[in-house]
Amino acid sequence: MWAPHCHLAAEVRVDDLVTVFETGDPGLVALAKSLLDSAGIEFARKGDALQDVVGLGRFPGGSNLVAGPVVFQVRPDDSKRATSLLRDLQRGG
Repeated sequence: MWAPHCHLAAEVRVDDLVTVFETGDPGLVALAKSLLDSAGIEFARKGDALQDVVGLGRFPGGSNLVAGPVVFQVRPDDSKRATSLLRDLQRGG
């Protein structure tokens, strides 16, 4: 089990969350966080803290090959709205 960076109410179970976005690009991580915060969508991030801790830090593509991408997860009720907000980031802008 991983310890996410949570922006979720305490009663939410991590196992119930839905993945809506994954990236190794630190700029896209910041944009995704900002978009979800602005929309009032609570979320958890998996792998963010590990990016600079594991191995050699971030590679030129932005992610750490050992730690993998940063994964954004939301409640099932918010998944459609979150996916819609983050759609352009998935396509690279």
